[in-house]
Amino acid sequence: MLVRLSMRRAAARYALAAALAAIIAFGVAGLARSASAQGAAPSATPNKLHEPSPAEILLAKQILDLKHVQDVFQPLVRGVIIKTRDSFMQTNFMWSKDLNDVAADLEKQYASRANELVDEAARIYASHFSEQELKQILTLYQSPLGEKILNEEPKALEESMAAAGAWSDLFSHDVIESMRAEMKKRGHDM
Repeated sequence: MLVRLSMRRAAARYALAAALAAIIAFGVAGLARSASAQGAAPSATPNKLHEPSPAEILLAKQILDLKHVQDVFQPLVRGVIIKTRDSFMQTNFMWSKDLNDVAADLEKQYASRANELVDEAARIYASHFSEQELKQILTLYQSPLGEKILNEEPKALEESMAAAGAWSDLFSHDVIESMRAEMKKRGHDM
């Protein structure tokens, strides 16, 4: 039971990391396809990370707002609160009602803290692109094709995450069976 719970938690952390990676990957892939479809020549040199200007950060923030990145970060706030609540609940399960009440209050109180992540993500995003590139990206996302990307990308990501979850479950069974077989060879019946 405890192993299953740990495996589920690990899978949830993996799923979150995979979702963030997928969002970035789909976004970059979409931009690359769009640029090549429009006949844009690739940069002669790759972008070097730089300290973005306030204008670049603002453009990046507009892009991230269009991509609803806030919706990705908001569950992290709740996750930290629930994780903290659960650790206190292990101390004394008799506190569960009070801890649940406090957690609900903290979720409301700290909901805006996800904006800190959006600000940081905008700074990071902006450090990967020039101001001109950010303007082109913003223009793309404001175009009909960009709107389609913004509408369809979450659906594709959701389907991909569901497929990854199913794959993970099947793979987990394979790993468990292999581990049991190997441990049995070593004289341990699991």
